[in-house]
Amino acid sequence: MSMEKVVIIGNGISGITAARHVRKRSDARITVIGKESAHFFSRTALMYVYMGHMRYRDIKPYEDGFWAKNRIDLEHATVARIDTEIKSVMLSNGSAVAYDKLIIATGSESNKFGWPGQDLPGVQGLYSLQDVEAMEENTKGLSRAVIVGGGLIGVEMAEMLRTRNIAVTVLVREDRFWGGILPRPEADLITRHMREHGVELRFNTELGEVLAGADGRVRGIRTTNGDAIECGFVGLAVGVHPNINWLKESPGIRTRKGVLVNAFLETSAADVFAIGDCVEFHTHPDPQRKNIEQVWYTGRLMGETVARTLTGERTAYDPGIWFNSAKFFDIEYQTYGWVRNELQDGEAEHYWEHPAGRSALHLVWNAESRVLHGVNSFGFRLRHDVFDRWLREKATVDHVVEQLHEAAFVPELHHRFEPAIRRSFSQGSTATA
Repeated sequence: MSMEKVVIIGNGISGITAARHVRKRSDARITVIGKESAHFFSRTALMYVYMGHMRYRDIKPYEDGFWAKNRIDLEHATVARIDTEIKSVMLSNGSAVAYDKLIIATGSESNKFGWPGQDLPGVQGLYSLQDVEAMEENTKGLSRAVIVGGGLIGVEMAEMLRTRNIAVTVLVREDRFWGGILPRPEADLITRHMREHGVELRFNTELGEVLAGADGRVRGIRTTNGDAIECGFVGLAVGVHPNINWLKESPGIRTRKGVLVNAFLETSAADVFAIGDCVEFHTHPDPQRKNIEQVWYTGRLMGETVARTLTGERTAYDPGIWFNSAKFFDIEYQTYGWVRNELQDGEAEHYWEHPAGRSALHLVWNAESRVLHGVNSFGFRLRHDVFDRWLREKATVDHVVEQLHEAAFVPELHHRFEPAIRRSFSQGSTATA
């Protein structure tokens, strides 16, 4: 590749992965423009800064000198618009950055749904470095908080607040925690665990309005059924959406909910690509998956993929086998393949839970062929490479259960649950009609 100028807007996992891989494969001039922070940091570790487990500098994967050493220029600035005709990125400070190839990797921002009082001081989401800094200020001297939303961001906020002995009430629209994702047994396990950590969960409950106090800050909320809860902080954890509002001043780049891309991550504008949370596929390469996927590892994969294309090896995005992981306080969660919140027609399942109620395994498979569809695990780790291989090779659930020891992650450090799971599985499973 010649000395082309590659400009990347966004210094999160997607943009930085693209920059690193373009550098590995070429001598291109690379500029990364970041609005949120001067340097790349691990977004998933932000909660540990608030909790006092880490310092901000500890969550930067690379020393500050890494960028100059690898000839990656960093620009801490805000983008105002893109002029695709003259191939230039216009910054809000009045300067411009020319490009030959441009990558948009601006991530997500927290959802708001027009609730009265949603912009009051003390009401916020949790996504950015600035959100954690605001949360530090907004929760000083706090005794009670309300979190709106029963998902992963909500449980992170709850854990953060509980480390400071702040009373937490979580409003969950569904009839169970993370009801759009978790089957009932897993949701019940997590509900019990959160309540053991002092979190109040109110199901089938939605936010109606945020109430202001005499000082202009939040003093409480009212639910849609009229219940009032006093609080000095409201955490909005009802998901995120692509951060693309700033693109309204950039004609030539088509958007819908996100920046529209094809399988090669190309936008409607020549030499402009988009990756990560801000992306919306015209048609996702995997028809089982959503056209907007806001997961850490998919952003990393897109960064690697677009780097190949930019360095002469045009490559379609291949998301591989679906997986995800999270932590509910001290219970780790992993999922590989597809375990829906409700069993689908033609599927069978088996759910095993340890009597202590802190570990569980949920297997789902094709009732006729017995090919594994997916697995959820709670409270112990499974090896990604093993389940990825089994799902790619269409292994049967019988093979998986028999060889489950292969998937044990550092087994000498964990209880061995495989014998109990095998005994449970041999006693039967359930299938749809």
